[in-house]
Amino acid sequence: MGLLAALWGASYLFIKVALDDGVAPVFIVFARLALGALVLVPIAIGQRALGALRGRWDAILFISLVQVVVPFLLITYGERHIPSSLAGILVASAPIFTALLAVRYDDDERPRGIAAAGVVMGIIGVVLLFGIDLRGDAAALAGGLMVLLASVGYAIGGLYLKHRLRGVPAVGIAASTLLAGTLVLAPAALFALPSAVPSTAATASLLVLGAGGTGIAFLIFYTLIAEIGPSRASLVTYLAPAFAVVYGVWLLSEPLTAGAVLGLLLILAGSWVAMEGRLPGQAKAAAAAPLGAGLESPRAPS
Repeated sequence: MGLLAALWGASYLFIKVALDDGVAPVFIVFARLALGALVLVPIAIGQRALGALRGRWDAILFISLVQVVVPFLLITYGERHIPSSLAGILVASAPIFTALLAVRYDDDERPRGIAAAGVVMGIIGVVLLFGIDLRGDAAALAGGLMVLLASVGYAIGGLYLKHRLRGVPAVGIAASTLLAGTLVLAPAALFALPSAVPSTAATASLLVLGAGGTGIAFLIFYTLIAEIGPSRASLVTYLAPAFAVVYGVWLLSEPLTAGAVLGLLLILAGSWVAMEGRLPGQAKAAAAAPLGAGLESPRAPS
């Protein structure tokens, strides 16, 4: 779980390194999806996990767009204007949006009691970040909104997965969505090819971002689900933002403000309470509603 959190948290660092080298956002996302697909598709084929997708390719295309292609593009474009550490914090708000959407679309996931207080706590954390760290800078504000919209996409995708793809092996969904995203972005990527060979640092960042932070990370996540269960495995989504902050501050010399720290704590605490329906240390009253038989998905794939 520590390795997975480190990989997912490092995704924002690798994106920033590639951007600083002049690599176009569209090409970064295309390379990330293609490399991730190269890792996962052979595994999905070996496990015969793609057969269950027969007749559901419209759902796979929708998931690929709303939970992979568009969020990855929004995060990458957003990181042109905000620090990588702040992007990692904002993405952690996905469970908050899941709870808000569930009020209208999913009664099982609807926040009740203390969970509603968690939603409010997370919203306060987001407002704090925008009011302090992004205040007075129109470009940074736009970048922050892009990353926040990516979190909304993750929330929509998670609820859609629960209702439309029950019983489908998770590794098959992950592999097929990455493959579909690669095909969708391929035409645009042809017009975003680097004009010069990227630096060694940028090339290594793209390789690790795609094969490691996307392909291998998803594989580790689904292995954790099988070995320790989905509830415990999902805890990694609360660890990854802290890694993103450490990487950004330590390796990229990004500023660490009091607003960022407080916003991170409020968002993570609010997300936990909203999803778990309890305070840390309290016994869980009832098991969380599963995403589907044989199917679990990361709340905020990075």
